[in-house]
Amino acid sequence: MREAELINSGLADEALARRLKALACTAPLHDLDARKAKLDWADAGVYQMAEIALHTIDQVTIAMDFDTGAGHEDVVRRLQPFIAAQAPGRPAAEHRRVARWVLDNLINVGTADRGFRRVYGSIDEAGAYRRRAFDFKLLVELVSPDGEVYLRASDEAINVLVGALDTDVESAQIAAEVKLENLISRGRLADAKLAAEQARYRTVQYGETLRAKLDATRRDVRAVDWTEEMPELLDSALSHIEARFRAENAILRNITKARDEAEDPVHKRRAAELVDIVADCVSRHTQLQARLQAAGAVFRAEQDRQQFSGPPRRAGVDLFGQLLMPSLGLPLAGAMAPVERFFGAAAGLDVPTVPALSSLVSLLLRPAPERDRLVGEVPQPELVPAETAGSYSDEQWRRADELLDLPEVPRRLSGLLAEARESDPDLARLVALRALHSYSPEVGAAVRQGDERALVAVDDGTVLADDEFGGADLLLATARIARTATVAGTA
Repeated sequence: MREAELINSGLADEALARRLKALACTAPLHDLDARKAKLDWADAGVYQMAEIALHTIDQVTIAMDFDTGAGHEDVVRRLQPFIAAQAPGRPAAEHRRVARWVLDNLINVGTADRGFRRVYGSIDEAGAYRRRAFDFKLLVELVSPDGEVYLRASDEAINVLVGALDTDVESAQIAAEVKLENLISRGRLADAKLAAEQARYRTVQYGETLRAKLDATRRDVRAVDWTEEMPELLDSALSHIEARFRAENAILRNITKARDEAEDPVHKRRAAELVDIVADCVSRHTQLQARLQAAGAVFRAEQDRQQFSGPPRRAGVDLFGQLLMPSLGLPLAGAMAPVERFFGAAAGLDVPTVPALSSLVSLLLRPAPERDRLVGEVPQPELVPAETAGSYSDEQWRRADELLDLPEVPRRLSGLLAEARESDPDLARLVALRALHSYSPEVGAAVRQGDERALVAVDDGTVLADDEFGGADLLLATARIARTATVAGTA
């Protein structure tokens, strides 16, 4: 009688269904190990495909933010060290192919909707056993506004990582934070790293919930309850973020202290990894907070846009279901007509690239349009006299050339500045500018100009003691440019 009451109340059925769904989410990972023996391009028995699949979901989840996700090639590149550790003697090309094979199977490439389906049983309210289908996805391909394809992990995939299904996001996050803080206080940093990673997965899942609601709002504002459900979700999410900020900042201080005070290198390394993970959680919460604050504006903008856009005048064409699949089922002679009509209408009119002779003659003989009809009167600009920039006279340049002509003995910049100030205070500034320009001289330009000498400045570490200028007291000398004959084609 007790068992019948549990079945009729639905408690036993709900718990059983949750466990069966959890097992269904792991089935595609186990299928990889079951099918690896059938691969004809590698002896894949050495690879643990389920472990590689978990690592793949992990890498995609970590790379996700609110708007984008992980690129295919980036995921393959991050998987290669993990795969190479399982089979170090195999070539790198095989490691890359294994990574792409696992990634394609998690996306479920080759199916129409790229999803997985598992059948499980449950007991209804009448006590009868019913078979139900559970449809889910692990990795989803999305397209950004600029046309780039990226990957995102579904809620089911994130739950595979943390070992739960349909868990309340906020309560799981709070439990993960408490567990993380207790593990840090007891010095169990290895277990604390796993708890911190689970907390980060829950943060990503919370962002996915909000993103799904906003995407549904952009498609149809009536599909989301913005009267009660969404305001409650936004308020609870903001409260959740505020509490998480306080908890994570406190945890971050404790981890940093444990890292700085640790003497064991392994302990210090694990603490440093924890600092990076919790800092990433803080960054993700900051991004989520910005999205939560902008959610109301998104709803109001979509409400105005959809209200005044009007009903669609023509339904969209499903190319896969309405054209491709029916055409593949027809013989070639019967499929040609509908396919040609579709592509003829989709391509539009065929405009000739070269006009006819009569049109070309008409275009050439057409009189030029009057300019007054195209533009108005051009206003006369009010020109402002240019400011005269200060320059050095020819006498100052000649005097600077004499001071900087140093063919035999190098001289210090400080001595040249003092000698220049004796005749003209402005001359010292010109000497300083030319000395600075000669610190890295363009010898090639001097050769092309036909110069016989070039001024060279060298910094030997002496500090310039001058009231007007600072820096290094350069050694200046004049170097002779020796020209040698070069042979074409040689360096």
